[in-house]
Amino acid sequence: MKVCVPTIGQSGMDDVVSPHFGRCLYYTLVDTETNEVEVFPNTSEHMGGTGLPPELIARKGVHVMLCSGLGPRAIQMFEQFGIEVFVGANGTVKDAINAWKSGKLQVATDENACKEHNTELVR
Repeated sequence: MKVCVPTIGQSGMDDVVSPHFGRCLYYTLVDTETNEVEVFPNTSEHMGGTGLPPELIARKGVHVMLCSGLGPRAIQMFEQFGIEVFVGANGTVKDAINAWKSGKLQVATDENACKEHNTELVR
């Protein structure tokens, strides 16, 4: 299963979860079956590129997104792509995956979405 985490840097499992999902510098992708790790830059519109973060992440074949928090529009887009999203991730990528595996993260919903994004799109 491919799990994605927004990160501050490129240190793989030891990198820190970014508090800003859409404006993070990198995304760290972990295949939980093979333990393969891939770090790729955020090339979305938020960072001067093209596309929205959920679109970029979906193209990588991600099944699960773990993040600190995100807005309701991003949650809806991930749902459209069939990607499960969990919020409350912090610490390192390794910490976030362990918290998810042990059921400590919450499923992302409109109720626990970042409130500052309630009136704006993912842009």
